[in-house]
Amino acid sequence: MAETATESDAKRLREALGARSVVLVGLMGAGKSSIGRRLAHRLGLPFVDADTEIERAADLTIPEIFERHGEAYFRSGEVRVVSRILDSGPQVLATGGGAYVNPETRARIREKGIAVWLKAEFDVLMKRVRRRNDRPLLRADNPEAVLRRLMDERYPIYAEADLTVLSREASHEEIVEDVLAALSAHVSASGQGDAVGCTT
Repeated sequence: MAETATESDAKRLREALGARSVVLVGLMGAGKSSIGRRLAHRLGLPFVDADTEIERAADLTIPEIFERHGEAYFRSGEVRVVSRILDSGPQVLATGGGAYVNPETRARIREKGIAVWLKAEFDVLMKRVRRRNDRPLLRADNPEAVLRRLMDERYPIYAEADLTVLSREASHEEIVEDVLAALSAHVSASGQGDAVGCTT
């Protein structure tokens, strides 16, 4: 069966990526896991969720790690796990909200992948994170204030990512198309692949 235009575009983009991973960064609620799974499917690459890998390595959930050992312990394990995952690329990797803040992790991502910041506005994030109660950093009397503080602290760092894609109130498929288009433009502009038009 002949490839469709979209399949052919995705194949060329995957080839242009070579051994590099696509690494999604951003705050909790930005859609890194849900977008990442769909993006990986489109590119024909494995999807890896760093938080899931951390839980598997620790044999504890992330809330349990925070409760038993504290955030510093979690962060040090996160650095090791993300570094190990990056060595096994190419793949689409969804990182935890704080992973990219670590300078060592940022350097490893620059070395082994292309970082894509899924940037979302406060109201969008708050609406999404309220659906779940497993966010350790938001288990506070005023989660809105915590989220605003995290945005203030982390957004300037996320802005160092190779690409920024707005995670908005749209379908997952629309956001995936935006990421594919941004990746295509990036690899083309950097001379790392032919122009790839990822259209629907």
